[in-house]
Amino acid sequence: MRSFEYLHLGLIANIKRKTFPEIAKVVGLENGQGFDYFFGKSPWLLEEVRERRINKILSFAEGEAITMLIDETGDRKKGRKTDYVARQYIGNLGKIENGIVEVMCYGIIKGMTVPLISKVYKSETRLKEGDKYKSKPEIAGEIIKEIKELGFNIKVVLADSEYGESSENFVRVLEKENLEYVLAIRSNHGVWLGKEERVRANKWGKFEREFASGKSEIRYVREIIYGKRGEKRYWQVTNNKEKMPSNSTYCIMTKVSEIKYKEVGNLYGARNWIEYGLKQIKNELEWADFRMMDYSRIEKWREIVMSVYLMASLQIENLPPHDNSLNKSKQTREIAYQNIQKHPWWNQKVDGKTYLTT
Repeated sequence: MRSFEYLHLGLIANIKRKTFPEIAKVVGLENGQGFDYFFGKSPWLLEEVRERRINKILSFAEGEAITMLIDETGDRKKGRKTDYVARQYIGNLGKIENGIVEVMCYGIIKGMTVPLISKVYKSETRLKEGDKYKSKPEIAGEIIKEIKELGFNIKVVLADSEYGESSENFVRVLEKENLEYVLAIRSNHGVWLGKEERVRANKWGKFEREFASGKSEIRYVREIIYGKRGEKRYWQVTNNKEKMPSNSTYCIMTKVSEIKYKEVGNLYGARNWIEYGLKQIKNELEWADFRMMDYSRIEKWREIVMSVYLMASLQIENLPPHDNSLNKSKQTREIAYQNIQKHPWWNQKVDGKTYLTT
């Protein structure tokens, strides 16, 4: 369908708002009314598009073990007519707002981030008939199982404390699936101890925290041992071991075979790559710029956005995966646009308008 072509081209175009009318203008259509039909009544199936995208990622991975990143992202929305919009905590805003929240799973594959699966969080106040309430960690646990069933080779799972503290709905799933993990936990995290067991902290060790930009900083890490050391280990990381400022000191729980203290901070630090991925789909591809109220349509919009993200990422062959220019979104978009035009399926119309054929 041409709508797939137009949407993919429109979403990487240099326009401020990725609304149907604006996308229609940039691809040379009279109006965006056809997109309303495309997302509402057109017979294409979300599952088929997702399967093609996932298969493309699996082919790119070539069996290589991937790092899985779990987090949620929220978007402010007015009113209550849109499915699953409610007053709730929006993590990326840091406060309670009226909005819609998704639990996201990204993968790091060969130094590149790719969105894998997104599932909406359904607030108890906005459940529809037939819905069952599930917490965010419970949704994340379902995503983990689904990713494995799709055939991905998972190296390690990274997530913040909301998931690290969910022993029942998330950590237990990781254990059952025999997956290694690095999870943030609260400073008052509790662990059952035997009668004669005690808690002790090892000496601080210094390590070099390496960032995607190529820069590095000295940080400190120590292991907190509850009773006898087991497969599940606990750590404290800070940039100042004397003052231990709350905004830069955090606790981590790991289950990674033969992990060394110098690896803990950088391994968990890779979780920040999901922030890069979310920034791209939200700021550049306008993840939340939909004008639809039915979630079945919104979900299709989300899938198209993830498809465009993957398409652009696979075309940026001349950008090193850890180059600082990854943070220069405008440059990234321009290089993606130029490279996509070199694709063998890219054609030039007589009237000068370009499009990507299927």
